[in-house]
Amino acid sequence: MTAIALIIGAGSGLSASLARLFAKEGITVALAARQIDKLAGLAGEIGASRFTVDASKPDQVEQLFNQVEQQLGVPTIVIYNPSARISGAIVDLDPVEVLRTLEITAYGGFLVAQAAAKRLLKVGEGAIFFTGASASVKGYARSAPFAMGKFALRGLAQSLARELAPQNIHVAHFVIDGGIRSDRRPEPVDKPDSLLDPDAIAQTYLSILRQPRNAWTWEIELRPWVETF
Repeated sequence: MTAIALIIGAGSGLSASLARLFAKEGITVALAARQIDKLAGLAGEIGASRFTVDASKPDQVEQLFNQVEQQLGVPTIVIYNPSARISGAIVDLDPVEVLRTLEITAYGGFLVAQAAAKRLLKVGEGAIFFTGASASVKGYARSAPFAMGKFALRGLAQSLARELAPQNIHVAHFVIDGGIRSDRRPEPVDKPDSLLDPDAIAQTYLSILRQPRNAWTWEIELRPWVETF
């Protein structure tokens, strides 16, 4: 049976690298985002299906999983990539904007994980992966909302790993500790290998996915060799 990967928060960066690698490995790919027009080129390139979702809305998340299940089958690989970031002094932050960042970064992760777990427990196997950041383990100054969201997402992943691993569902959290190279963020000529290569990150996701269950990891950190930590 062909594995099905659902990538939520899909875009042109890490998600695109994951999608291309999974497709190359014979995995059926479903791409989900709030705006799917931007995914047309990628979807056409690898033969992926596109689905619209605001991951912070319970009804939309449930509808997403139902649509994927009806069109492709149960997604046994679910990757949560969305996050939102606002910065500023604590006294200046807009509470409404802060709430929205938490809904996208953390609450959406819970909704997706819950919908995935309900289906994977019936199947008896699967993987749920969460994309974290430096802020998952370090709360930087003037970045409280992002740290709050990413800390919460990490806590969710750790809790679910302990709950679901004994039921043959691999939960893992990826701390991306550094900037990711892209067309909009090219690597400085005078600082080679100072940014993470999204294709290299994707290879690590695949490696974790293929771990034998007698040697699973729930968390891994990735950073350029020159990154301080």
